[in-house]
Amino acid sequence: MVYEATRKSLDSHPMPEWFANARLGIFIHWGPYSVPGWAATPGDPAQIIAEKGWAYWFANNPYAEWYGNSLRIPGSPTAIHHRQTYGADFPYERFGALFSEAAAAWDPNDWADLFARAGARYVVIVTKHHDGFLLWPSRTPNPRIVGWHTQRDLVGELAQAVRARGMRFGVYYSGGLDWTFNAEPIRDFPDLLGGLPYGREYAAYVDAHYRELIERYQPDVLWNDIGYPPGPALNRLLADYYNRFPQGVVNDRFSQLDLGAPGSLKRRLLLKVIGGLAVMMMKGDNPAAPSTSHSDFITPEYRTFQKTPPKKWESTRGLGASFGYNRNEGDQHLLGQAALQESLAQIVAQGGNLLLNVGPKADGEIPAGQRERLEGLGAWMRQQGWA
Repeated sequence: MVYEATRKSLDSHPMPEWFANARLGIFIHWGPYSVPGWAATPGDPAQIIAEKGWAYWFANNPYAEWYGNSLRIPGSPTAIHHRQTYGADFPYERFGALFSEAAAAWDPNDWADLFARAGARYVVIVTKHHDGFLLWPSRTPNPRIVGWHTQRDLVGELAQAVRARGMRFGVYYSGGLDWTFNAEPIRDFPDLLGGLPYGREYAAYVDAHYRELIERYQPDVLWNDIGYPPGPALNRLLADYYNRFPQGVVNDRFSQLDLGAPGSLKRRLLLKVIGGLAVMMMKGDNPAAPSTSHSDFITPEYRTFQKTPPKKWESTRGLGASFGYNRNEGDQHLLGQAALQESLAQIVAQGGNLLLNVGPKADGEIPAGQRERLEGLGAWMRQQGWA
């Protein structure tokens, strides 16, 4: 089948059997934020937002991978920690070189062996998070920060190791947020949407990266986050992807929002409405955000469905309250083996997959508590005949 660059044609893409029956995937958040490896620990992310709101969430963000944004909020726990630990004149950008230096010790085969023992069928790595740092030496480097990428091809090495053990490989890419294109901190949900860099320069930058990732790594999963620049380029990209890799899948976070010009009435009204919907979503029974783009599966975060959804889904979460490595999370902050097994069993019973995240240290070491839970989950899955 040849796919056309239309929503109707893309929506005809059938769900590949491998993903429909995968049950477990591994998510990896690893980057410059892994060097400080620090975030506050206020509790469960979904509960925090539902009870205390988005402004409290961003100021006390438990996601260590959001270190760069939390640092921009004066008086936040991260800003206070950073000043006390590194000094007031230590910019986030200095973590890039420190991360690349530490990552030289990383062994992708150790990760791949562990993920295979855990019973994972696929692995998705963050190739670019919201800080804009690239985990591969792209031919389209960041135009705002010189050298804001690794020289070592971390993405390619992991892809090779994972596939050598019979697992599928996917790429995460932050298509919406890139803090190198926006200097303003995100303090509340309207800031999140209002700060999305939608200019032509950024749209071309994102398209170039996706096409390079597809060409170089032949990903089985395209896992986008926080939206995609508006315009027809997205449908063309997805059609080209399916035509080359019909067994590939894309998630539901490619939504394209035209919010109008900065300061316009349209923009103010849309931000208010969408912000209200976001709060309702966190408090309600339906944890999946509505999508304006094509997708193969939906992706609730730190939440599951009360009832089996009509579409293939994938629940994603960290073993603790953070995706990136957080040195403040001890064993008591991580899911216990029984809770982890129960969660996976419930998700699978409702037709979903669990995309379980690990947050390695900057040198690639996966903390002992995380390793132990992956090993235990794999043993349990083998008992169930799932691995």
